[in-house]
Amino acid sequence: MWYFLNSTFIIHNSKLALAILTPQFAPNLYDLASMLKADRVIFTDVEKWSRKGRTHRAEIRNEEDSQWINLPVVSEDRKKAIKDVRLDHDQQWFEPFWNAILHNYRNATYFDHFEDELYHNIQQAFEFEYLMEFNLYFFERLLRYLEIEIDYELASKVTGYSTFPDETMKNLSADVLYLEHQSKNYQRQTKQAKIALEKHPVYDQSYPGFVEGCSVIDLLLNKGVESFRILEKL
Repeated sequence: MWYFLNSTFIIHNSKLALAILTPQFAPNLYDLASMLKADRVIFTDVEKWSRKGRTHRAEIRNEEDSQWINLPVVSEDRKKAIKDVRLDHDQQWFEPFWNAILHNYRNATYFDHFEDELYHNIQQAFEFEYLMEFNLYFFERLLRYLEIEIDYELASKVTGYSTFPDETMKNLSADVLYLEHQSKNYQRQTKQAKIALEKHPVYDQSYPGFVEGCSVIDLLLNKGVESFRILEKL
């Protein structure tokens, strides 16, 4: 970028930050911080789906600590690329999924405010055949509720994307790289990757104490319109 100052051209070297993550339906604040700090966000839709990943699950708070809520995937698709994995609508998953949220967040400050919309948004999963399609829909709804915008690209559409993050970083001329939080079991790693969030912000949750690493569903239902105060700390 060029600036004109006192009849002299000055070159301003700005660093390009890149975030490479799987397409999750409700990321935690570590991954949200990576997206917010990055100039380009790439969702790895072409990588192999992993049961250890977070494309099909999200962490929420419970009375003891935390638990996972899960979306079912078709068994025969588990060795496919994320973009080709289908939701298994034959499983009776909706009731336990929603009841976990209801039981643990019914006393949360903003649960009543978002209950109907959240219930409807989750039900919309039955309108989607593929996991990633629902994930992107639900993720964008959460961003709308949190009043933030994140532009993302799918790896399948990015020229220069490589399954090796070092190569992607080089091909896209990135100076800073963020990878998905604690993803060593399902995402290729590199020593060049930086940590976007060193200290997790603390806020009041639906149970005493604080458990970090919960998905943005936790933030939304506990802080609602005040979530921006937490997001500013990312």
